[in-house]
Amino acid sequence: MSARFLIEVPHDASTVGCARVVDIFLKSGSHYLTRADWGCRDGEHKYWMIVDVATREEALRILPPAFREHAHVVQLNKFSVEEIEQILKEHGE
Repeated sequence: MSARFLIEVPHDASTVGCARVVDIFLKSGSHYLTRADWGCRDGEHKYWMIVDVATREEALRILPPAFREHAHVVQLNKFSVEEIEQILKEHGE
């Protein structure tokens, strides 16, 4: 069963440093890496990917080893109205 994860990794903000990271990703050939979203043109030197994999560790393994140490991986979820109503009820809201 897979889960959905957001992977966020900051990178060097210099023009050349930024371009090198993007180059690595684009030339990797990895379906995931070539579809990363970048915030560089808005001054946010990070990249993000949303992946459907089984575990957080599997999400990290998608990244080249040099980028794993600084990666922030968040498991994403959705809530239904019923779930939230139940949580609020259980906590006296």
